[in-house]
Amino acid sequence: MSVKPTILQDRYRNRGTAFTLAQRAQLGIVGRLPAAVETLDEQAARAYAQLRQQPSNMHRYLYLNEVHNQNQVLYYRLLVDHLTELLPIVYDPTVGEAIEQWSSDFRDSRAVYLSIDHPEDVESSFRSLGLGAEDVDLIVVSDAQEILGIGDWGVNGTDISIGKLAVYTAAAGIDPDRVVAVNIDAGTDNELLLNSPSYLGNRHARVTGKRYDEFVAQYLETAAQLFPNALLHFEDFGPGNARRILVENAKRYRIFNDDMQGTGAIVMAAVFAGLRMTGERWADQRLVVFGAGTAGTGIADQIHAAMVRDGASAQEAKDNVWLIDKQGLVTDDMPDLPDYQQPYSRRKDEVADWADGRIDLLTTIRHVKPTILIGTSTVASAFTREVVEALAAGVERPILLPLSNPTSRVEVMPSDAVQWSRGKALVAAGIPVDPVDYDGVTYFIGQANNAMLYPGLGLGTIVSGAEHVTDSMLLAAAEAVAGQVDVGKPGAALLPPVANLRALSATVAIAVAQAAAVDGVATRSHANLVEAVREAMWQPVYRDLPQPNEAVERS
Repeated sequence: MSVKPTILQDRYRNRGTAFTLAQRAQLGIVGRLPAAVETLDEQAARAYAQLRQQPSNMHRYLYLNEVHNQNQVLYYRLLVDHLTELLPIVYDPTVGEAIEQWSSDFRDSRAVYLSIDHPEDVESSFRSLGLGAEDVDLIVVSDAQEILGIGDWGVNGTDISIGKLAVYTAAAGIDPDRVVAVNIDAGTDNELLLNSPSYLGNRHARVTGKRYDEFVAQYLETAAQLFPNALLHFEDFGPGNARRILVENAKRYRIFNDDMQGTGAIVMAAVFAGLRMTGERWADQRLVVFGAGTAGTGIADQIHAAMVRDGASAQEAKDNVWLIDKQGLVTDDMPDLPDYQQPYSRRKDEVADWADGRIDLLTTIRHVKPTILIGTSTVASAFTREVVEALAAGVERPILLPLSNPTSRVEVMPSDAVQWSRGKALVAAGIPVDPVDYDGVTYFIGQANNAMLYPGLGLGTIVSGAEHVTDSMLLAAAEAVAGQVDVGKPGAALLPPVANLRALSATVAIAVAQAAAVDGVATRSHANLVEAVREAMWQPVYRDLPQPNEAVERS
């Protein structure tokens, strides 16, 4: 005996106990639900109470996943109502734990899987969604080579794309029916996965070189052809690929890399606020980045561009950027320098008298006297008391941004940074931390969370129909975030709180759409941009029921 699937198995249309008695009769589900008819408010209250009863964040993650599988509207209602609390559960850091367990815990999937071993299946994989050219606004893709500081997790990294889309919807109202999560399974170099009997991905070493590049090019061409209006978001690609893919394709496709551009822009927002506090110019900054991977170098690129916009020549701006990696200060005599580090490498003869051999962070700080020190290294406690004291001795109000996360990897705890700098350092961090009391002042520590920026950037790109994501759009997003900070208040944070994320995303979207129009890349205009953004933001409410027997292709 077979049981015919019903609307109760359709996460996109199911509303569970909120179906009225008349609707249950219409849909043929009489007797499949308890007698009570609830409102969405009542369902959300019950679900939140159940969520709070879960014994750990990982259990909460799994509970929310089950809600998502059953009732998409209820899932997003929970996220929107409790966004500050649930953001660290549906994404970083809890998603990292979920990724490590993904294959063994596999129950359901909301993604498209593209295997590098079957390039002939790329187009048919997308077509299986049953979506037309006008039906997709956003695609998030990851090959999961460099996941949140935990490394290469192959197909397990699918939840990165799914989690990112959840934040887009909860924070900026990107319509969840118009988004697609994609995993590029290029293999993995993670021996734990390759030797695990439960692993669900390709069981071979990660493919590199020409074959990898051709597959990524095929993905871009196919996605852009089938869904020409979609923003193509790249997430957690390895440092050897992320920057190159972005640079080579930014002018051809509507492409965005959050690890590089999003991280760079949220840091720009913090620096914007910091410079408003100090009254200094971009052109006069001296930047040291500790951790010169794609994120750190992407930040350097954006700050370099800001220096140039403020009047510095390109060479003058480069001369005021110093990168420090595992081998110390990046110099031009180092073998096998990645292409993204080469523009900022220092001449060896320029720094030859700084130290015998490797030039470390402290030595660099003492010689450079940076106005901005940024950490993207994941090296815990790298910013020692001696380093922070040297930083504060070099300039009056240094901007200090230890951005690594989780807490176990942060370069310095903000409470220590405030104390060791005697309250001089302007601090934001990559982790959420409590305010710091020092010498009669309460210092609020902003969190450099990309979620304050990329959802609004995506919404603004969609509303404007921007053909490309330009530097000016990123700059506008950063300025919009920084504009929410009250810099005149003693101890003010460099970044706004996450609590009002939905309103902040709307503000960012408006600024981004305006910048797209100025840049000439917008393909849509609106008589009232504020109203257009508001109308574009999807709300988690039950909509009109479909007609009986209406088919829904998505799965």
